[in-house]
Amino acid sequence: MKVALVTGGARGIGRAIAEAFEAAGAAVVVLDREPHDVVGDVTRAEDVERAVSVAVERHGGLDWAVNNAGITLHEKLRAAEITEEQWRRVLDVDLTGVFLSMRAEIPAMLERGGGAIVNISSVAGLVGSSAADAAYSAAKHGIIGLTKTAALDYATEGIRVNAICPGAVDTAMTADATHLGDFFTTSNPTGRLGRPAEIAAAAVWLCSEASSFVTGAALPVDGGYVAR
Repeated sequence: MKVALVTGGARGIGRAIAEAFEAAGAAVVVLDREPHDVVGDVTRAEDVERAVSVAVERHGGLDWAVNNAGITLHEKLRAAEITEEQWRRVLDVDLTGVFLSMRAEIPAMLERGGGAIVNISSVAGLVGSSAADAAYSAAKHGIIGLTKTAALDYATEGIRVNAICPGAVDTAMTADATHLGDFFTTSNPTGRLGRPAEIAAAAVWLCSEASSFVTGAALPVDGGYVAR
């Protein structure tokens, strides 16, 4: 049985990923600030390390990890309008949180003889977007760089590291972006929002043996948004 850790897995995309892993037969540990398996914050190294320890102690190891926890500003601010506090908070959660998670996960996977990590970036990590603030975009671009470098670092040790770049998905975070009106649907070639389950399916594939020759990739799951 595979053992998986999902950060930010209490709702939205993270919850869909946790449910998809369970449906695939994996034992799943969720780290989230909301009450769940492990209550914690990805900006705190000790919280992520504790979540990995729970996976190892409860299920014997760690095979898969999806680093999904993330935030965004709830209003569209131009670069010079973002406060230092806002900038640091978004970067701390969205980028440093992924780094701290990987730093805790990789040693456990090395002990297991390998594993697969999926980092949740965004189409805002691939292209500029009027829907994304500069802090969020910078963090999501950073995740892709971190993903590619880590993939090279551990390619010969059985750990694959990839990123998923979702487009606009029907979640509470998207619903909160009321200032954007119908931008998400009108700017997408499919004319609709993605579903959390569609992102989850990509995560399951990237962790499975079906993608055994895939590492260092940044996979758009976006209804064609970045193909325009």
